[in-house]
Amino acid sequence: MHRPTVDVPALSESDTNRSERRRRWDADRSRTDRTLLDRDAAVFLKQSVSTPCLTSIVSAEGSWLVGTDGTRYLDLHGNSAHQIGYGHPRLVAALREQLAALPFVPRRFTSEVSAEFAEALVQHAPDGLDRVLLTTGGSDAIELALKIARVATGRHKTLSFWDSFHGAGFGASSVGGEQLFRSGPLSPLLPGAEHVPPFGCHGDHFGPGHRADEPHVPSCGVALARLVDYTLRVQGDVAAVVAEPMRAVPTPAPPGFWQAVRASCDATGTLLVFDEIPTGLGRTGAFSASEHEGVVPDLLVWGKGLGGAAVPVAAVLARAELDVAGDWALGHYTHEKNPLMARAGLTTMAIIDDEQLVERARAAGAAFEEGLRSIGRDHDVVADVRGRGLFLGMELHDADTAEAVLYACMRRGLSFKTTMGKVLTLAPPLTVTDDELTFALETLAVAFREATG
Repeated sequence: MHRPTVDVPALSESDTNRSERRRRWDADRSRTDRTLLDRDAAVFLKQSVSTPCLTSIVSAEGSWLVGTDGTRYLDLHGNSAHQIGYGHPRLVAALREQLAALPFVPRRFTSEVSAEFAEALVQHAPDGLDRVLLTTGGSDAIELALKIARVATGRHKTLSFWDSFHGAGFGASSVGGEQLFRSGPLSPLLPGAEHVPPFGCHGDHFGPGHRADEPHVPSCGVALARLVDYTLRVQGDVAAVVAEPMRAVPTPAPPGFWQAVRASCDATGTLLVFDEIPTGLGRTGAFSASEHEGVVPDLLVWGKGLGGAAVPVAAVLARAELDVAGDWALGHYTHEKNPLMARAGLTTMAIIDDEQLVERARAAGAAFEEGLRSIGRDHDVVADVRGRGLFLGMELHDADTAEAVLYACMRRGLSFKTTMGKVLTLAPPLTVTDDELTFALETLAVAFREATG
């Protein structure tokens, strides 16, 4: 949505529309909000998709953000970190207690809560993943997974997918596939990072796709699985396939795709690394997104929502056979066993379990998806509706309409993310109420009429 300033001969009609929408949005900000945004822009280094900020927030509770000007936003974005909503009372109380009792342990020490957190991660992970390393962010966790794969296989090459995002570090950007993070002066990156096209039945790169109201094409994904198999075999020395089991666009994998890739990895001695940083912890209607695929990876990464939208925390889970790097410092992070971080993750998982939020995501997501499909049937600008649980997307035919819908929703108190320019990505907290989802659908319906009328 936010693009760096560049010199171009002239703006296209589409770019002109988007610039005008941003100018109108900025003009509507209160004086207090504009002052804070100016202060923010004056002190933070600018970077694409982060600055300048759209508005400022003064509080957050449950499913809602409150802006400096008093505007309330139902947050269907949350950077995929708010599975339990904002300011969950149980998490706040647990963090206060932990902060008073034991806020930090230096390297070389551990604590009861740190060990309990690691044990809980193993209990929630797919069977066979029973070793853990902790970091303060998903990008670093991906870096750890890459290092483990190198040590375990003696290889350095990776295979991943274009259009994917795995973090902003050099290693994570290397396996990632978004040009924004790996082009120009940001390259060259790590050697040996191979890529293939992304999966997805709609707009499939290797054959016909499907519309939202049509079933999956039976052959969808078969050609891509064969390409992955060919690449692994012809290379012969790939350490790991690194991928999201469900893309955060969002896009589920074609039926049987991951079973085929798992077989190819096994045949070539390649490790399978699943990045569930945005899709794990119940968001898709399963605690681990890999459960939908009937496949267990060799390494699994969780992050974002693991800290309850309060504390940065991420984890790498691995098979015991991959505990082979005792002679190297894979991460050696200052906060690896931070008690506050561990308490946040432990309490967040307990809330997900006790409030049955995985089941909630499954049931509420099905109803929400049907509401989105109903809107799609009323507007031919909608190319596809897809996703799982409470991680859903509406792909439009063009980015200009997608942005028009976004701003129309923001003005009415509904916030979400646009992905790949034209996908409305809708990821509510798993604690979202039925009334809140109804508000979201009603707001989207009005916004589509305004944007297409």
